[in-house]
Amino acid sequence: MIVKILALGALGLLGYSFFRHKRIAGNAAYAEGQPQRSHTDVRDAGPSAMRDKTQREWTETDEDLDESFPASDPPGGY
Repeated sequence: MIVKILALGALGLLGYSFFRHKRIAGNAAYAEGQPQRSHTDVRDAGPSAMRDKTQREWTETDEDLDESFPASDPPGGY
């Protein structure tokens, strides 16, 4: 009985570590070549650093907002 519990625990730990590694390595916000080694990395500003192409034209406000991240205050252009 204890062997089954230990095996199930080991299987759960293996699944968790695989999920955690895959989640960090496949960050959706980063373009190819952007830093993404850990959850504390911040990508460069601008549409060229984004993985997906923008849905509309990139405006000056979009640029200001993107450059201000991860600051808590919005850009002063409002």
